[in-house]
Amino acid sequence: MTTALITGSTAGIGAAFARRLAGDGHNLVLVARDTKRLREQATELHDRHGIEAEVLTADLSTDGGIEAVEKRLARRRDPVDLLVNNAGFGNKGRYLEVPVADELTMLKVHCEAVLRLTSAATETMRERGRGGVVNVASVAAFLPRGTYGASKAWVVQFTQGAAKDLAGSGVRLMALCPGFVRTEFHERAGMGTDNIPKWMWLDPDKVVAAALADLARGRTLSIPDPRYKALMGVAKLAPRPLLSGVTSRTGRKYGPQ
Repeated sequence: MTTALITGSTAGIGAAFARRLAGDGHNLVLVARDTKRLREQATELHDRHGIEAEVLTADLSTDGGIEAVEKRLARRRDPVDLLVNNAGFGNKGRYLEVPVADELTMLKVHCEAVLRLTSAATETMRERGRGGVVNVASVAAFLPRGTYGASKAWVVQFTQGAAKDLAGSGVRLMALCPGFVRTEFHERAGMGTDNIPKWMWLDPDKVVAAALADLARGRTLSIPDPRYKALMGVAKLAPRPLLSGVTSRTGRKYGPQ
């Protein structure tokens, strides 16, 4: 039986990955900051699906938290076969409205933690000749959206570059770029969502299903909905000043996933 490690597992896309992978018979390593929620989640998934669910409390905005997960990923005994780097958050406010300390914390979680955990996981995966990594980014990676969008753009570029370097090793890497997803993300960031059109919202379980299908196909980038694929196609052709105007009025305030 294979094992998947999911960061930010207790809510949103991370919880959807946990439900789907447990339902498919994978053992899990569940990573988040809230021990109580982790234990409740582990118990529920074990009782419902009969899988083993290990709890690892870690704050990925700290070196100690990242190191704890690195150590679990580096274990040769009971190895991790699939890593889902899902942990992340958003800051409310425009550039210079957000304290630099908060911006640096975002970069720690979105970039440094993703780099270090991906490296720890793929090193042992390459030795075994198999494994996969899903790094959760956002369609914000393709738009001029301040530190959040820049950090997610880094995730996409890093993931695709690492995937190219590891081609032929049996290790697959993919960046997942959803749009607006019904999760706790916006509530935690204190962001309103009333002005977001209903058609732009995605279901987290459907996002995960599309992501796993794309990973199985060997894709290095997954935009899990035809509507967002079309929007990103238009965004590539639109002038940057126009995109900047649109995101300054909407995206910076409401930010997708």
